[in-house]
Amino acid sequence: MVKAYKQEHVYKHPWERVTSASWRKFTDPENKRVLSHILDVNTLSTSLDSSSGKLYATRAITVRCPWLVRRIIGEDICHCVESTVVDAKSRSMMLSYRNISMEKFIEVEENTRYDPHPDNPNGWTVCKQETRIRIKPLSALASMAEKVEQRCADRFLQNSAKSRDVMERICNYLEAESSSFSV
Repeated sequence: MVKAYKQEHVYKHPWERVTSASWRKFTDPENKRVLSHILDVNTLSTSLDSSSGKLYATRAITVRCPWLVRRIIGEDICHCVESTVVDAKSRSMMLSYRNISMEKFIEVEENTRYDPHPDNPNGWTVCKQETRIRIKPLSALASMAEKVEQRCADRFLQNSAKSRDVMERICNYLEAESSSFSV
């Protein structure tokens, strides 16, 4: 099963400011409390294509897993990769995030794009995000599924025994009732 959603937000700030803030959001000490799930950010590579004017960057991001994921999978942290392309000529910034750990259990992909707002290109910035989350039930929930199946089987056996007792009691009642009519 895949859960996907889209969001759009308008920053009432110019594109240059918003994209600059995007580079700093994880590493700024003031944001540590608000973004407490971000444990570490490391730049893996940067390159500038001089012919196109595009900047390419890749960062490794370590995040604290949500409580439910920790509970089910037993992992506390997840490693993600952020790939960024900044096109200064067209004033666009595209970021793609994906997890690289726990891929056999869950896949998370997020794409974010920052562009100047069409109504106010020098003052506002449009941020569009698309996120896709896919749980892989056959691998991620196999052991949990087995436990649930066993619990259901145990309950079924208990209920079957109760049902047999009820059926036996009703049969005894009907037998007693029919014998009183045969006099």
